[in-house]
Amino acid sequence: MKKPAFQSLFDFSGKTVLVTGADQGIGRGIALRFAEAGADIALTYRKRKNGAEEVCREIQAKGSSCLTAECDQRYEKEVVSAVSGALEKYGKLDVLINNAGIYPTEALLDIDEKAWDSLMETNLKGVHFFTRAFASASSTEGQSCSIVNIASIEGENPAPLHAHYSASKGGVIMYTKACALELAPAGIRVNSVSPGLIRSPGIEESWPEGVKRYLASVPIRRLGMPEDVADACIFLASPAAGWITGINLRVDGGLSAVPGY
Repeated sequence: MKKPAFQSLFDFSGKTVLVTGADQGIGRGIALRFAEAGADIALTYRKRKNGAEEVCREIQAKGSSCLTAECDQRYEKEVVSAVSGALEKYGKLDVLINNAGIYPTEALLDIDEKAWDSLMETNLKGVHFFTRAFASASSTEGQSCSIVNIASIEGENPAPLHAHYSASKGGVIMYTKACALELAPAGIRVNSVSPGLIRSPGIEESWPEGVKRYLASVPIRRLGMPEDVADACIFLASPAAGWITGINLRVDGGLSAVPGY
């Protein structure tokens, strides 16, 4: 297989990228970065319609087309509707970024059935629903497609008060590998990105001790930015990663390299 010219490796012109949970934070950063690379964007949101519409305006200002869809990914019918709407508008989907998720903090013994199920349905089952809908639509096109799942460093290294969250992200990492095996024959590559602590508005004020601990440990002495995660997604979705599938790329400022003793 002949590789594309180097100058075109990260050009997503004519491509359509679906980003879930793109109304704020990491999802917003990913959507805007793909728009900068020339892609048209379909994005989903759960509650923050105004946030999604604002991101859409930012995407359009970069010269790309944008479609928003309200979607609670715990319900397969809503996922199928979101994917169908994107297909109706753009005719095809080239990249899926499974970003949407929730991040509650609860002590292990306080996590009841409702809390456990709510998190797993959003963070893990929702990823499966979107993957299934995307793969069903894309594998019939005879084109090279890519899925990038947003996991977390906590999928491999748990943190206090995050037992259910860590379990869900560990599941996303293993689900990614399973999908890579099964979807490769259909021309769909599947990888995951595990961010470390990413800057969000007000995080230094709301969690000063956590930010201080992270900055004291991470070799690259800063918090991550949404764009850091977005750039990893751009790479994994691009032809530059055309022989890469089933990996989990940690974007954590080097934290995984710090000795545990």
